[in-house]
Amino acid sequence: HAPKSPLGSAVSYARNQWDRLQPFLDDVRIPLDNNASERALRVVALGRKNFLTVGDEDAGEHLAGLLSLVATCDAHDIDPITYLRTVLLQIDDHPASRIDDLLPHKWSPPITWTEDAA
Repeated sequence: HAPKSPLGSAVSYARNQWDRLQPFLDDVRIPLDNNASERALRVVALGRKNFLTVGDEDAGEHLAGLLSLVATCDAHDIDPITYLRTVLLQIDDHPASRIDDLLPHKWSPPITWTEDAA
């Protein structure tokens, strides 16, 4: 039999994958592509190359922890610089029993007053 046209191949693919495509039609919150995860993985791949020259194992672990913290801030729409600045100033006086309150997913930025708010 004759080879399928590109359009025929696309229609066949869609029909064969219909059960897997259905969630995209039922829930508008599901993205049609994986661009966000590809961007996140690109950072890891670039870091892997750059971290070969980090120095020693301890420095690499510290850098990995810091980058994980920054990525967590990004995932929660928190500016990492503001987060680190305020948490580092608070941590000395913060009760150890409530240290979890300073984690990015529980933290809220300090209230700043402007002239318009007064």
